[in-house]
Amino acid sequence: MKITSRVLVILLSLGIATQAADQLIVLKAARLFDGKSNALLQNAVVIVQGDKIVDAGSNLPIPSAAQVIDLGDATLAPGFMDAHTHLTADFSGNYNERRLQQLDLNVSEQAIRATAFARATVEAGFTTVRDMGSRFVASHEFVDVALRNSINKGVIVGPRMLVATKGIGATGGHFDPTGGFRDFLFGREPDYTDGIANSPDEIRKTVRFEVKNGADVIKAAVSGGVLSLGDEVDTPQLTPAEMTALVDESHRLRKRVAVHCHGDQAAREAIEAGVDSIEHGSFMKPETLAMMKKKGTFLTPTLMASEWIMSKLDNYPPALQAKAKAATAARSEMFRNAVKMGIKISLGTDAAVYPHGQNAKEFKLMVDLGMSAIDALKSATSNNAELLGIGQKVGTLEKGKLADVIAMPGDPTSDITATERVSFVMKEGKIIRQGPRTPQGTAESTTSPEVSDPVD
Repeated sequence: MKITSRVLVILLSLGIATQAADQLIVLKAARLFDGKSNALLQNAVVIVQGDKIVDAGSNLPIPSAAQVIDLGDATLAPGFMDAHTHLTADFSGNYNERRLQQLDLNVSEQAIRATAFARATVEAGFTTVRDMGSRFVASHEFVDVALRNSINKGVIVGPRMLVATKGIGATGGHFDPTGGFRDFLFGREPDYTDGIANSPDEIRKTVRFEVKNGADVIKAAVSGGVLSLGDEVDTPQLTPAEMTALVDESHRLRKRVAVHCHGDQAAREAIEAGVDSIEHGSFMKPETLAMMKKKGTFLTPTLMASEWIMSKLDNYPPALQAKAKAATAARSEMFRNAVKMGIKISLGTDAAVYPHGQNAKEFKLMVDLGMSAIDALKSATSNNAELLGIGQKVGTLEKGKLADVIAMPGDPTSDITATERVSFVMKEGKIIRQGPRTPQGTAESTTSPEVSDPVD
């Protein structure tokens, strides 16, 4: 067969690309946290080829011809995971200003800004997130699905995303995007296309609609919330029959169920129905936590959300201030009890309530409330991988896993705030960051608050 010069060039270029893809990269550092062990390994080595980890451990031999990246007095770890984010929004500004902007914000502009939030998150060392609801009043756009797909296709830089689309709630409840506004200001009452349902059958229809449109996980609001004007923070908002339908239909479609829940009664009913995780859980009593322990239900405490709100309390109306104070006071005792009882805890922060890119501050909050540093690290790695159902791919530094690897200075088991100073990020074998963050990756670069419905 005759090969033209042009074909030869193409074949050679393909060969070079293949060779580059097969290039061995060796990451070295003083220590290694593998995602599951109770102690750090010394003299860490992680060997990467393509998008996979070839080997990881202590004092491993360095293959010849490998590219060696020596990160010095640092700790290598699996990429962190945040099980509760809202990457398509920013709720951290003044509440009343945000509600005014909600009337004219263009959804396309919101989507563009979300790309900056995604970069800020992955550059902070969070290579996987679960996005727990993304909706815009009087719009049916699925911005979270578009963001996830664009990241997967390499169009933009960001973390691996599992998305919940609209989130499911009751009329007048925490997820009702028109709550607190004048009736019919937005033209019609929200329905299943907005995630709002009011019977077991409507719940099933809504679950199917969200899965049809790209949901990886089903999120529902089963109690009131802090940042919604029309409800009490701990009031149950779905009936037991509705929650049973929610879990049954979601699990039937092989989707896990996470529920926004502050109140104890709603939590008991949700746990009994078989949800996979309770998000927030502020007012849960020891008896309810014991149910969680027995059922194996995860707790995603989102301590950063209440911490941020309390530090900016004047940004919120008096009614929300009162709810925030009550929830924050209760969640500390709840979390301490959960740690003592051995509840499975997943790191989740409610990113968007605070500026994106500060996710790692959750670690110190958990440690300050009694969790060991090593368990806090596990909550963001192997625990979250289990909750998200992706433990076969990520969550630990092991042969055959995807090469999501980060590095932080020093020893995070001695100083957990090292997690806030990640200096190296690799996702699926590609170096996202080595050294300072890019300017657009800093959380502070976003100056104007985005708008959407309440999340906390």
